[in-house]
Amino acid sequence: MTTVTRRTLVHGGIAAGAGVVLRRGQPMWAAEATPVTVGAPPLDPVTIPKYVEPLVVPPTMPQVPRERRPADLPGEIDYYEIAVRQFQQAILPASLGLQTTVWSYGAIDQPDSFHYPAFSIEATVERPVRVNWVNGLVDADGDFLPHLLPVDPTLHWANPGGGVTARDQRPRVRATPEAYAGPVPIVVHLHGGHNAEESDGFTEAWYLPAARNLPAGFAATGTLYDAFAAKFADQWGQAWEPGTAVFQYANDQRPATLWFHDHTLGMTRLNVYAGPAGFYLLRGGKSDLPPGALPGPAPALGDPAETRYYEIPIAIQDRSFTADGALFYPPSRTVFDGFTGPYIPESDVSPIWNPEVFGDAMVVNGRTWPVLEVEPRRYRLRFLNGCNSRFLILKLASDPLAPRPVPPALALHQIGADGGFLPALVTLDQLLLAPAERADVIVDFSELSPGVELFLINEGPDEPFGGGMVGTDFPAANPETTGQVLKFVVAPLSGEDRSLPANQLTLPARSELGPEAVTRRVSLNEEMSKILAGVGPTEAVLGTIDEEGQPIRLDWDEPITETPLLHAVELWELHNFTEDAHPIHIHEVQFQVVDREPFGEATRPPEPWESGDKDTVIAYPDEITRVKARFDHPGLFVWHCHILEHEDNEMMRPLRVEP
Repeated sequence: MTTVTRRTLVHGGIAAGAGVVLRRGQPMWAAEATPVTVGAPPLDPVTIPKYVEPLVVPPTMPQVPRERRPADLPGEIDYYEIAVRQFQQAILPASLGLQTTVWSYGAIDQPDSFHYPAFSIEATVERPVRVNWVNGLVDADGDFLPHLLPVDPTLHWANPGGGVTARDQRPRVRATPEAYAGPVPIVVHLHGGHNAEESDGFTEAWYLPAARNLPAGFAATGTLYDAFAAKFADQWGQAWEPGTAVFQYANDQRPATLWFHDHTLGMTRLNVYAGPAGFYLLRGGKSDLPPGALPGPAPALGDPAETRYYEIPIAIQDRSFTADGALFYPPSRTVFDGFTGPYIPESDVSPIWNPEVFGDAMVVNGRTWPVLEVEPRRYRLRFLNGCNSRFLILKLASDPLAPRPVPPALALHQIGADGGFLPALVTLDQLLLAPAERADVIVDFSELSPGVELFLINEGPDEPFGGGMVGTDFPAANPETTGQVLKFVVAPLSGEDRSLPANQLTLPARSELGPEAVTRRVSLNEEMSKILAGVGPTEAVLGTIDEEGQPIRLDWDEPITETPLLHAVELWELHNFTEDAHPIHIHEVQFQVVDREPFGEATRPPEPWESGDKDTVIAYPDEITRVKARFDHPGLFVWHCHILEHEDNEMMRPLRVEP
């Protein structure tokens, strides 16, 4: 976010009880600290031992046993009952003796399946998956659990305390409120899924746990929950019980690396930061590669404990911690820019919401800075940027502390992106991933000798990303902390590698969409305070473009402006009027990146790694980013920025596909 001369970005100094004031381009570890009281003392990220705990390879999520499935459920549908629960996990190294309280998903009748991030759902193209998603955020007595993190009740959010008449609205308050401490709403979105509206996880279809002590007058569900529950029951004959929602995923799309996460209105940043996210790995169909062509195996149910995996999903997130091992998330707007009020209602500045949040420790598959033993052979690594705000620039390096930019030690052979395989291999020195983007990558360790160590490093900035080159346009992440991600140690080869070299793979061609029927112009904007001069940003906003090319800024609840006709192909022009890059995600579709046009300049083609199907695209500042999609599910969906702090404060709009 921009237009302010002083910026505070959340990282180790803030977890330490201090805000760090930054200007774009200033290394965060050199910034001046401004004290901010946050309760528990910090855990200095430099003191966290690195590369002592092994990387967790997420196992496969168990299905409901056949004898417990609904009696009328067709046999060709895979069925899961998955809850969100609160539990403790060793995210930090064992030597620190600290457990972290988190939330995540697991099979409701298998306590050992609860893990942050969640076990992976394995799905097959054209074979439906049905999931009964349970809000299990209750204690042992069945009473609701409050949020682990500070909830700002002045945003346009789920607002259960507003009751049925004021849910999903920005509350009217007479005095600046404290953080919300009531029961937590959730709703799950399968990111990248091609699904009907009632199974998309619409942000106003949330639901509270079926707790025994829900406060009187609270809305137990979001505005659209009942309508979607009725539609699902009519279509599939399965009712939604209190505290649950049942979604069906058709899997009628190309094999791809998808993921599931919470999507509650105005709370996604907090719910996801607390832990609920997991991989959804879709395989098979005519667009998949033949068995044995790619490195494997991947985890499967019933694997012996000693099984070696050569396909590994890797979820990268940044988090901060307190000295007692708890997750830290900023409790005050003061952390961002030192602004101490007046807040809502005396101004239009929310008291808790922060425009961006950057953690000071890197967490991979639920552990800080883990180590992965690899053999001298090829590996398939399926990367996910699961950070709230941080853009990643990943590279394999021999020295994790070398001055940035670091010479690459090994190439990254990208074969897939968000929506499945690329039409051609792209060999890269580094991998740029915005929040929510995925990359399917082959890494060939076969020429390395046992004992060799390599490091996955991050050269993306510890601040909002605006494009450009590290060291020239922005400083790299702190080499001692957020500039390091994962260590690889080469072990002896245990067996023959029968997978094909990356340059011998025949990747499937992408399907062409044909000419567009409509060109739709939309805008990406940010708002400063309308009351206090020079204070902001107060929110990030989407909108449209007027006839003069100027943005028309629209909040979440204003009339819907994006209304594609069913089966129409549309070209969307994303006009970014801010100084930061935004990862824009459109629900229901996989789109294709057409080009980018800096304001007043010539267009340029998409990057080679954007040549396949995508569901999230980087819209750079002062540019028009064009994407093309076919909208073939009628109903209500959303499009939004996937910087979660932006999404939660107005940078999301409804999208209705008209029949």
